[in-house]
Order: sequence, then C-alpha cells, then structure tokens
Amino acid sequence: MNKEKVLFRKFMILWLGQFISAIGTGLTSFGLGVYVYELTKKASLVALISLFAFLPSILLGPLAGVLADRYDRRLLMIIGDSFSALGPLFILFSILFGKIELWQIFLGVLISSVFSSLLEPAFKATITDLLDENQYSKASGLNQLAGSAKYLISPLLAGMLLVISDIELLLMIDIFTIVITICTTIIVRKGIAVKVQEERHSFIADFKEGWNEISKKEGVKVLVAVTSLMIFYVGIIQTLTTPLILAFSNSAVLGMIETFSALGMLFTSFVIGIISIKSGYLKMLSKSLFFAGICMFFFGLRENIFLICISGFVFFAMLPFANTSLDYLIRININNSVQGRVWGLIGLISQSGYVIAYAVSGLLADYLFTPLFIEGGLFYNSLGKIIGTGTGRGTGFLIMITGLLLSVTAIFLYHIKSIQKLEKRGEICI
Repeated sequence: MNKEKVLFRKFMILWLGQFISAIGTGLTSFGLGVYVYELTKKASLVALISLFAFLPSILLGPLAGVLADRYDRRLLMIIGDSFSALGPLFILFSILFGKIELWQIFLGVLISSVFSSLLEPAFKATITDLLDENQYSKASGLNQLAGSAKYLISPLLAGMLLVISDIELLLMIDIFTIVITICTTIIVRKGIAVKVQEERHSFIADFKEGWNEISKKEGVKVLVAVTSLMIFYVGIIQTLTTPLILAFSNSAVLGMIETFSALGMLFTSFVIGIISIKSGYLKMLSKSLFFAGICMFFFGLRENIFLICISGFVFFAMLPFANTSLDYLIRININNSVQGRVWGLIGLISQSGYVIAYAVSGLLADYLFTPLFIEGGLFYNSLGKIIGTGTGRGTGFLIMITGLLLSVTAIFLYHIKSIQKLEKRGEICI
C-alpha cells in the first residue's frame, strides 16, 4: 500500500473519531437547549448557552493555532478532548447531587468550550499534514459529513431519549463519545512525523506572522471578512430554531425537524466526499449561499412543519458546498508551515459572526420582534394575517429578514475581483 493510501486511512480513522464526538456534542447541545427553554421560555437564554459554548473557542483560537504550529498537533487534540469532558461531567454531577441552576449549566458549557478550542486549528492543520491538494475537497466533504451528525443523528436520538429518560443520559453518552475520540487520535498519532516550528518566536510574533500570511493576499482578507458576515446570518437560524419550533410544538417534533433538515447536509457532504471538484468554487459559493438565504426566508414564513422541513433540508444541503468552497479557496493560498495559526486567526475573525448572532438574536427575538406579533403589536393585524401571530412569529420574521440579507450578500460576493484571483491560484495548482 503506497504512502498516500496509508495517510488517507489514518485520516479516515481520525475522521471517525470526530464523527462520533459530534454525535455526543449534539446530544448535549440539543438537550441543554430544550431544558433551558422549557424552564425559562426565553429564546435569549437558549442563545446565551450557544454563546458560552462558542465564545471561548473563538477567542482562544489564535493561541491554539500558534500551539498547533509549535507542538504535536495530534497531542494537542488529545489534551483538548480529554479536558473538554470536564464540562459535561460538571453539569452531570451538579444535576445528580442537587438542584442545578442556570449558572452551573453556563459554567459547564464554558469549561468544555475552553479546552475544545485546542481542537479545530490542530485538526485542520493535520488535514494538510496527511493529505495532498487533490484530496482537500474530499476531506472537506467528509468533515462536514461528520459535523452534520450533531444536526442529523443527535436531534432525533436526543428527542427519543428525552421521552424515556432525561438530560443525565445525554450527558453520559457525550462523555463516552469523547473517550472514543481520544482513542482514535492516539491510534493515528503513531507513525506520523511531528511537524513543529523549528525557530520559535514570541506568541505575539507568531500571531503577527499568521496575520501577515492572511493580509498579504487581499482576496483571503476580503473572503474572511465577508465570511464573518455570512456566518452571522447562519448563526441566527441555528440559534432561533429551538424557540421557533417549541413555540408551537414539542421537543420530539423539534428533533424530527432538525434531523430531517440535516439530511440535506448529509446528502451533499456525501456527494462532495466521493467526487473531486476541480473548479468553479466561487460560483458554487455564491449560488449555495444565495439559495440558503431563500430557504431561511421560507423556514420562518409559517408554523407549518412540512414547509419548515423542506426549507430546512435545502438550507442544510447548501452549506457543505459553501464550506467546501471557503475551505479550498483559503487553504490553497496559505503556506502549510503557518496553517495552524492562520486557521486560528481565521476562526477568530470569521466566526465572530456566530458570537454576535448568539449574543443578539435571542434578545432581538424576545424584546423586539416577538412583541410585534402578539395582541396589540404593530404587525398583529397586518403582516400577522400573512405569517401568523403569537410568541413564535416574531422569531420567524427575524429569520425571514436574515435570509433575504444572506441572499443579497451572496450576489455581491460573486463580483469581488480579489476573491476571483484566489480561484485562479487554485487552477494553476491543479
């Protein structure tokens, strides 16, 4: 067996661990969202959980990126996974040994997120260690397939488990999946040369070097900035889906809708994972984001399970195309020696859109948009006759507006010349 096949097999083992871990993470995420919403009936508090889960990994991403270039990337993944288990363990023990309070949930989520921040830069840089350029799009598709598990398998499984059990079981399963992920990383680590930074500078100097690698190419810089805006739009729907559905249904239906919607991501991730895309990445990026925005509009339009499922399915089906395009256009324009810190910085900048979405979406839904569609509200007797009235309709209207903004942004993206040059670099490499 040649070296290329051996390394791809190692990647597949590592990918399997990430797939299993995503299921466990999705169970906890779904369970805590339902638990907090049913306890408080506040979309803002559900969004706050997402913020606590996401903010540390964003803020610490650049530091984790520097570490990924300085030290053994697989060892960092093992450390990150191992200590991230402390979060669900803390929440589990808090439930088992007393009445849990909201601050304990937020603290447990925060602990897990802090240590999980080590994972993404190290994992993304490991892909470049193991694979060559013609395998990047396939790896991206498989990674998104693994990521889709938290939206595909986890909601359906969690919805069924919550009928017969409670949040404690979901937390225990999450902890068990972390153990499996650690084992797969240990297996992959054996026999792979450790690529570390030969000359070490200060952390500040490493940050600057990573930023210089991004900023020296205008297209990469613009793409990262535009991506943060688009991630903000996507973060809105991800945050508000739970309060949108629970406003007129229950957790079992929520799990079914999220699972059916995520089948779209499963399907297109599988397609991307088995085919090799050669060109047209910018066009694919723009089109996928445009149609994702249209789907967001219909997702929030009515309290109709069929319409929500179909629009959710197509929305998720568009995301792997967009993510693959973004990943490829950036990866081929960045040197491997600095990819750890570059991905960390890119995560900080682009995914700040998620942080902003998590911080403001719940507040906008609860205190601005929801009052518009309840009795006495500004739109109750006008727009409310079209999209409906009640506590969930303001949330739906916010999702609709965000979807239209995403589609408009996608149109402008296609015409940015500096991003067009990034793809020409890829065509030369191919």
